[in-house]
Amino acid sequence: MSLLLAPWIRLALLAVLLAAAGACALLYEPQRLLTEGLPPDLPKGAAALVFAAAYGAGTAALVPRPLLNLAAGALFGAPLGLAAAVAGSVLGAGISFGLGRALGRDALRPLLRGRWLLAADDQLARHGFRSMLAVRVFPGLPFAVANYCAAFSRCGWLPFLTATAIGVVPNTAAYVVAGSSASSPGSPAFLVSFGFIAVSAVAAAVVGWRKRHRLAPAKTAGEPEPLAQHPPVVGAVSHGP
Repeated sequence: MSLLLAPWIRLALLAVLLAAAGACALLYEPQRLLTEGLPPDLPKGAAALVFAAAYGAGTAALVPRPLLNLAAGALFGAPLGLAAAVAGSVLGAGISFGLGRALGRDALRPLLRGRWLLAADDQLARHGFRSMLAVRVFPGLPFAVANYCAAFSRCGWLPFLTATAIGVVPNTAAYVVAGSSASSPGSPAFLVSFGFIAVSAVAAAVVGWRKRHRLAPAKTAGEPEPLAQHPPVVGAVSHGP
């Protein structure tokens, strides 16, 4: 029993689960929904619920969210597609966070020794909602990677899920609208949504670069101060023997 509860055994189990989920995604090809559509006898509301559940499982299995968001728009249109995609995003984030925290955190926490990693962990612990909201609005990490990284940190459940539910809306809406209007790529809706996606990607890169100093780790207690560099005194006279 102790072997099954060992941290590295649980981490290996997490890796196996993710590999199996990825293999299932490749085998069942969820992108076929874009060409085959939904079952005709399934009510649209029920289909949206099923899609949201599949969306959540897919993001936990590392399926790219942009593809799922485009599918949500193509299948359900903008309003219902956005609701299904946001619900699926929160569900997938919760699944990933729970799996990472239960199976991988104990094994990986002792490895957080780098100063940058410790600083990022401190930010998520003290400012979980604000930090995760920034990650969602200006995504510098893929969605699933951000979920598992947050799970290994000291970020709490409530700020993580709340920031996810709010922060994913803008970019998700842009992809959903693009998917719903993809049949007419010259339409204003498609052009505006595509432009928003491009601008948000550039803004994420710029903000991430300019704010990188925010993760600069604080000086630990007992760390010596850097030696002051004093310029040479002009005209100083040496008093040698």
